[in-house]
This record gives sequence, structure tokens and C-alpha cells, in this order.
Amino acid sequence: MRHALAFFILALVKTLSHIFYRQDFQWLGEKPDDVWNKARVIALLNHTSLYEPLFIQGWSYSYLWKITNNLSVPGADVTLNRPFVGLFWKLMMPNISSVSRKSDTTWSSYLESIQGDSIVLIAPEGRMKRPNGLDRFGKAMTVRPGIADIILAVPEGGMILCLSGGLHHIQMPGQHFPKLFRSLRMNFVYLDLNEYRQRFSGSSREQKLLITKDLQRYLETTCP
Repeated sequence: MRHALAFFILALVKTLSHIFYRQDFQWLGEKPDDVWNKARVIALLNHTSLYEPLFIQGWSYSYLWKITNNLSVPGADVTLNRPFVGLFWKLMMPNISSVSRKSDTTWSSYLESIQGDSIVLIAPEGRMKRPNGLDRFGKAMTVRPGIADIILAVPEGGMILCLSGGLHHIQMPGQHFPKLFRSLRMNFVYLDLNEYRQRFSGSSREQKLLITKDLQRYLETTCP
């Protein structure tokens, strides 16, 4: 029942997105056949708004049905604990896990929850960018090393980097209603996980640092 409800919500969001927003999506580099079904990790870079589910306009309805059973999402506890917004995200993504930004067990527990058929969806920066280009504490937006933990843990498959053009022109933090009839801009990059890991040598810690640095490069240079 929860999966059916999640599919209904995702399908409704996709349909409304098609009606009210124009799609400006581009693939950079190689795009394998059946690319989304090859993906085990989907990373959203340039996180600017809780309205980012509008980007699922680019996913088929059959894929939405698939991910209601397989999607694994680490969600910020501060968001999931909000009365209305938190409930909406939990209904839309039944397998969302609450993680904190503190040094505790929530992240290790999330990593242990990833199954063989899981599709991980993550915003690697771990917080939202405000219109001034910084997070709500006035700090620069950077990729956090948690995404590297996932890349090193998922044994095979692909990773899709979803490089957002940002949604501040549609909805900024603090605004209650989105603006309509605007363009959704996103670039996509497909990376084979095995090939990507082989680019980085050294210990696990060294690999994590190099992966995080490389994804930061994508964030800074490849968003539309």
C-alpha cells in the first residue's frame, strides 16, 4: 500500500511538472542504452530547493514504479522532522532514512541499510544553497565525503550525476509557493562505478578524498 501511494504521489508530481514547467535537460558524454535502469547511484548536485522533485519530469512512469520499491534515500533529520514537509517526503519515498549532520551512528546505519537492489538517491552537499551562493550558516557549498562512502560501497552498476541549474528562479528557501511556467535546467553525466573507482588509487581514506574533490569539480564546472 505504501509503495502504491508513493507511486501515485511521484506520478502526480511528474504530471504537474510536465504541465507547468519546460524541460531543458542535456546529457554530457556517453549515454548508455537504458541508462536509468543501469544506475545504482543518482547524485543531485547543486541542491537549491525542496521543489527538486520537479526534475522527475525526465523519468518514465515505469521507472517511477520501479524506484518506489528500490529507492534508498538519506534525508536530513531537520527536514524529515518538519510536520508537513517531512510527512510528504516520507510518503513520496518510503525508504527514506533520517540522518543527522552530527558525528553519530545515523550515517553508518544508513550505509548498512543499502541492499543489493537498492538505488541510492543523494544530494551530496547535504544542505541547500541560498540565493547568495552559501548555505544557511553562511558557509560555502561543498560536496561532503558521504557520497564517496556510497561509491566505494556499491559493488557495481552506474552512477548518474544530475547537475542542476538551480531552482531559485522557481522557489527560494523561505518562499511558500513556486513560480510557474519556468524552465528546469539540468545536465546529466553517466559514470560506470567500477571504472570511476579505478581512477583513484591509494587507501580508502585517500580514495574518499579524491572522489570528493572530483565531484566538487563537477559541481563547480558542469552545472548549467
